[in-house]
Amino acid sequence: MRFETPLLPGTLITRYKRFLADVRLADGTMVTAHCPNSGSMLSVNTPGSEVWLSRSTKASRLLPYTWELIRVGEALVGINTGRPVRLVEEALAHYRLPELAGYTSLRREVRYGRNSRIDLLLEAPSRPTCFVEIKNVTLKKGIGRDVPVSFPDAVTARGTKHLVELGNVVRQGGRAVMLYVVQRVDADRLAFAGEIDRVYADSVCMAQAAGVEMYCYRCSVDTDGIALTDAIPITAPALLAD
Repeated sequence: MRFETPLLPGTLITRYKRFLADVRLADGTMVTAHCPNSGSMLSVNTPGSEVWLSRSTKASRLLPYTWELIRVGEALVGINTGRPVRLVEEALAHYRLPELAGYTSLRREVRYGRNSRIDLLLEAPSRPTCFVEIKNVTLKKGIGRDVPVSFPDAVTARGTKHLVELGNVVRQGGRAVMLYVVQRVDADRLAFAGEIDRVYADSVCMAQAAGVEMYCYRCSVDTDGIALTDAIPITAPALLAD
């Protein structure tokens, strides 16, 4: 996935009100950018960091700038949670996701379960319908290669609901996949942050026991674009004791 227009470099001043970030552009101009990430953004929101913004040409946009990347150590990290579904679609089109190969139809945002929408619904003749939920991963509690990336970075009741819904899909005879997309290259494995959201970590265990498939793919990230590259291992959480 290539960015539609060249990104603009700048320096992060602060991120606030979840969806806003003040940035000083390279020419010294101060702008307020849309922050397309509702999580806590732990480890990827340090003031003074190098960041890159895209700029919309739509006159109707209240905030023409959107925060896309941040530098953490030597790595560029994509923070836009609107990108992963498109990254997965692109990878499917180019046969870079063997775990999800063989489907002939793809639909987005299809209603299922109890007032939920699945990110991708994959279908093919004589195959169980495949429900794919996609999560964006950015949290890393250190910069060493031995430090895993972690999910989630904040309590996520919505994420827990999705795990329950996917478990129900399997029980009803469908195929369910949770796909974690890591928008950073300095990731060698994924762990679950039970110290941040114990309920989510426990729900991962229960979803796996129900037959939900879980995969994690990291990305190459640069100022020209982002692409899904290869799978990395997932360290499954132990079911936490009461």
